[in-house]
Amino acid sequence: MEWNVTEYADAMDEFLLKMKHVPSPKHPGMREAVARLARLLRIVKMQVTLYENIEHEKSGQGNLSVFYQMGETDQTRVCVKREIIENGNVMVYKAFQGMGDAPWTEVEREKIDLLLYMLFVFNGRSRAMQMLSYLTFHDREFGTYNIAYFLKTAGIYIRNQCIGNFTACYFNFRRLSLINQLIGRKCGTAAMQKFIKGLEDLFVHDEFIARIGGDNFLALFRTEKLQQVKDYLTEQNIVYNDQTGERITVSAAAGFYTIPEDITQPTQIMDYVSIAMNIAKNVQHVQFLSYDDSLMMQLKNKEVVEAMFLDAIAREEFVVYYQPKVRLREYVLAGAEALCRWNHNGEMIPPDRFIPILEQSNAICKLDFYMLEHVCRDIRQWLDEGREVVKISVNLSRRHMGDSDLLGNILSIIDKYKVPHQYIEIELTETTTDVAFNDLKSIVFGLQKQGISTSVDDFGVGYSSLNLIKELPWNVIKIDKSFLEYHEGNRGNYIMLKQVIAMAQELGMEVIVEGVETVEHIRMLKENNCYLAQGFYFDRPLPKEIFVERIGMQGHGK
Repeated sequence: MEWNVTEYADAMDEFLLKMKHVPSPKHPGMREAVARLARLLRIVKMQVTLYENIEHEKSGQGNLSVFYQMGETDQTRVCVKREIIENGNVMVYKAFQGMGDAPWTEVEREKIDLLLYMLFVFNGRSRAMQMLSYLTFHDREFGTYNIAYFLKTAGIYIRNQCIGNFTACYFNFRRLSLINQLIGRKCGTAAMQKFIKGLEDLFVHDEFIARIGGDNFLALFRTEKLQQVKDYLTEQNIVYNDQTGERITVSAAAGFYTIPEDITQPTQIMDYVSIAMNIAKNVQHVQFLSYDDSLMMQLKNKEVVEAMFLDAIAREEFVVYYQPKVRLREYVLAGAEALCRWNHNGEMIPPDRFIPILEQSNAICKLDFYMLEHVCRDIRQWLDEGREVVKISVNLSRRHMGDSDLLGNILSIIDKYKVPHQYIEIELTETTTDVAFNDLKSIVFGLQKQGISTSVDDFGVGYSSLNLIKELPWNVIKIDKSFLEYHEGNRGNYIMLKQVIAMAQELGMEVIVEGVETVEHIRMLKENNCYLAQGFYFDRPLPKEIFVERIGMQGHGK
């Protein structure tokens, strides 16, 4: 047969141009791209089979795609191109001649071999591009998208003016360190993966989850699903071991941002939803928080507090208020807790407007030392005046954990004012990580050796409380006021209060309950042999001058 070089060159050019837009052999454009060359080379059928590996090829376990067929095939006359890809996959391309056609010439066979090779190159390139895209936009450990995909897709939604249909959610797992302690890190990761998969199952094609890193994730979903997403994140009972059926409860803390149509940058979405998440978890200690106008006001307040803090310390605007602790047998003063108030330009700023903000940074540590120093200064003054003195407890934030000089700093302040150690009690809160727990253990033992009393604050609120009192030699356990909440038909709090008091006392620790506000609370404590209380029933936090008078009224309490 006479070979038309010009027509072949034109057909090859057409093939090369069309193949630029064919991402895989299964794409509909594949047939159109090869059609002209196939007619010219007298090919009636073309196919490709992808095998996962050579073993699958030998056993015939492949994925076959026929991308061109125009007539009856002669199975005995075929050109074959076989290539092994770097990842171990095997690709086999085949071109068949039609039944009854004259055999291919040598020139035709050469051109067919070239065509099959070029198909391999094109499709290998598209597979490489797909793999590159996957690695660029996916998180391999969880199978989700990644932050690059979030930014890219949110940008597309902004340009297409449909971003106003969506809500963004930044979430991470609650109590993950405890989960890992209970079931091990491997099972903990499996539980997280299943939790993420369950959330993904709520989404459709234009909604997705992207992993930021660690246990931090971003989700973008249609706003009508907001409550559904919140319900899911609230709590899920996850089977983390399919063989044994073992389960664990998993939940997440989250910040939400219902996106307005006029947002201009995907990074703005990330900024706002991250702010909501951080405030929810670290400031307000709530599970969910949305970024809105009220949150904007909180952020402005945060900026103001941070800007004013150092000047306020220098001007000694922070003042110590003392809330008495009462011994219920005799109704006499048994001690007091030092509480911070901020007197700024004649306005008394309540602690809930600045303490949570300072707790987000080491500024709270500076305030803690300031408070300890002012308490020691007051005690020194009372001793010098010949007044009766009671033990004062001073709070230290868990932010101090990790400070190798903490014990030395505490002692240097106390000893600077020559305060006998029996008049100071250091209140600490439980920690959430193994490393911080070891630091806490070190400081408690160190204070004990110096004759300084220690107490654990808000006992029963956290998740490692039993280990906290088993491992550490506290002098005092302060039970959270939530244990005093009692409702008919729900005796859970009462039973727990009774057991915690008995357990702590058997371990040789003194027990005090805070938040005592009613006669009923007093009755509950006495019934359970707890004779130390603190709360509004007796006194609110008192300025220094009034507290001094209160000390002088020993024996005249209610």
